[in-house]
Amino acid sequence: MLAACAVTPPPGGPVPLPAPLVIGHRGAPGHLPEHTLASYRLAIELGADCVEPDLVATRDGALIARHEPNLSETTDVAVRPEFRDRYRAAHAIDGASQAGWFASDFTLAEIRTLRARQALPELRFTGADGRLGIPTLEEVIDLVRTTSAAAGRALCLYPELKHPAYHRALGLPLEEAVVEVLARGGFDGPEAPVFLQSFERSSLERLDRLTGLRLVQLVGSDEASGAFASAAGLDAVAGYADGIGVWKLHLLRPGPDGSVRSTGLIEAAHARGLLVHAWTFRSEPRWLPPGLGAADELRLFFEAGVDGVFADFPGEAHAARTQFLLGRPAAP
Repeated sequence: MLAACAVTPPPGGPVPLPAPLVIGHRGAPGHLPEHTLASYRLAIELGADCVEPDLVATRDGALIARHEPNLSETTDVAVRPEFRDRYRAAHAIDGASQAGWFASDFTLAEIRTLRARQALPELRFTGADGRLGIPTLEEVIDLVRTTSAAAGRALCLYPELKHPAYHRALGLPLEEAVVEVLARGGFDGPEAPVFLQSFERSSLERLDRLTGLRLVQLVGSDEASGAFASAAGLDAVAGYADGIGVWKLHLLRPGPDGSVRSTGLIEAAHARGLLVHAWTFRSEPRWLPPGLGAADELRLFFEAGVDGVFADFPGEAHAARTQFLLGRPAAP
């Protein structure tokens, strides 16, 4: 059963969005704990066009923003004595065993008592740990809408359904739940400022039957996910989705001499009418190509023709896009 939460409908009419999009990946996790209202708000203030709430379900069917069902690494649940008995030494998610505390073992009321933590404490700011709560999808919708109205610019939601098959097996289907929440808020057509994404083809095919919202097939870094990037894979994706969200090295590959070459995937996807959104852009040196800064890397992808980028530091992505658009020749 879907937990009932209020949501305020948006104004009617299509919402134009900039191109290429800057997508606040989990908000602005380079600065604040991911998937918190403060992180999403900061992403928008830094220039993001979209915020990306990853969605998992609670025991009572509420959709909350967490990167994974396992709450261990991104909340303070491990130091909360009242939840010590919820620990699982072995819990299977998509065939892989994990240990920890899992969202589906908690009610929404219990989740609301938890506080978020920085997912990469060895690299990033931890001063906000323990101060920020875990939002619901309804709360993210309202934040985006009210902030959009206040800022006077178009903003969009880019939810990812996390492990849909796992949730369905628990009796907590994500597809119906997310469509219901979005429709209740007035987001229910191809012109709505929403993209729904998943790594699972079957989930997107289900969504394609449920809604007219734009759908994005995520393409991971592993060999199996790479099959989506083949000609046959792209043909199939075009039958149920509107775009692909691609691990960036499937699009451009740096050589040992500092050169970068295109794989041709951007052009192949565009030829089939598919959008191409690349992930994930981070500013720490460990994730940058040799000899390139964050702005240099982003510029290469903008020049290659991507339609959007997922960025942990959306302010840097916004600045790089601005420079790219200023330097691009005007259309005849």
